[in-house]
Amino acid sequence: MTGGLPTAVRDRLGRPLRDLRISVTDRCNFRCRYCMPRETFGSEHAFLERDALLDFGELKEIASTAYELGVRKIRLTGGEPLMHRDICELVASLSSLPGLDLAMTSNGVLLPRYAESLAASGLRRVTVSLDSLEQATFEAMSDSRYQVQDVLDGIAAAERAGLGAVKINMVVKRGVNDSEIADMAARFRDTPHIVRFIEYMDVGSTNGWDASHVVPASEIVDAVRSRFPADVVDDSDRRAVATRFRYRDGRGEFGVISSVSKPFCSTCTRVRVSAEGTLYTCLFASAGLDLRAILRGRRTPGDLAAALTGRWASRDDRYSELRGSLQADRNNKIEMSYIGG
Repeated sequence: MTGGLPTAVRDRLGRPLRDLRISVTDRCNFRCRYCMPRETFGSEHAFLERDALLDFGELKEIASTAYELGVRKIRLTGGEPLMHRDICELVASLSSLPGLDLAMTSNGVLLPRYAESLAASGLRRVTVSLDSLEQATFEAMSDSRYQVQDVLDGIAAAERAGLGAVKINMVVKRGVNDSEIADMAARFRDTPHIVRFIEYMDVGSTNGWDASHVVPASEIVDAVRSRFPADVVDDSDRRAVATRFRYRDGRGEFGVISSVSKPFCSTCTRVRVSAEGTLYTCLFASAGLDLRAILRGRRTPGDLAAALTGRWASRDDRYSELRGSLQADRNNKIEMSYIGG
């Protein structure tokens, strides 16, 4: 044990396993163009049957095993996690792990219904996706008929329920919503919430990603600073994916996530499990380890821990650092809707 944590299993580049992201469903009530484009995920798309999904006992076993190996942050994702009818029961089950930082990423529209129950069940934090404050742009990016106000109501519900300072994720795409960067910063500047601007990434293979669509983090920061002077925060947490900036007048902060222009592969400590139980060691992975087969097969105690340890120990992923090179395979990557963001 080191500093209250088990001695961490490390990958081939020396990165410890500390964070687990669990997708609880592949279904979503949005069809965001960069995640679940309707051309692929339309009315004819075959979503996973219930018996193909991991049940809560299996999810708890994966989480508990990862916890024993040093994981102290678990984030529940989807699809849209609030579309799983028993999500509060899962939260209650996982929150029993001592000292666990349990969070969720959601599109926010169902939070008015669930926020209080989630908080009572032990959820600590929530991140909400909101790509535009303009209704027409919001509809175009989410390909849904929900209103911007539906998401804002979800954020307010999370705040009332005590789910910490809500993080608002805005994926920035050139020519689509990049003119709204400063407006988004302004909307949340005098609140406890933190906007995080995310460079448009080539997750999956169906979103038509092109480098010309990327607004680099430096340009995003300049757009905010042109209206609100801000300084970078010296953050000692090297595992944090966002670079933080604090407004000079003390009225809040914002962050930028620069996976394309300034990759952070060297400090990545995250592993992901899809809704059907496949473990992926990179957001941009094309193949993973079938944990469901282990959970539902004939096994002995310790098999799951051995599988997790072995896969992490052999990990050498650094896709973002290799992007654009012949070594970076852009084809057949797992879609974001199966493993969350």
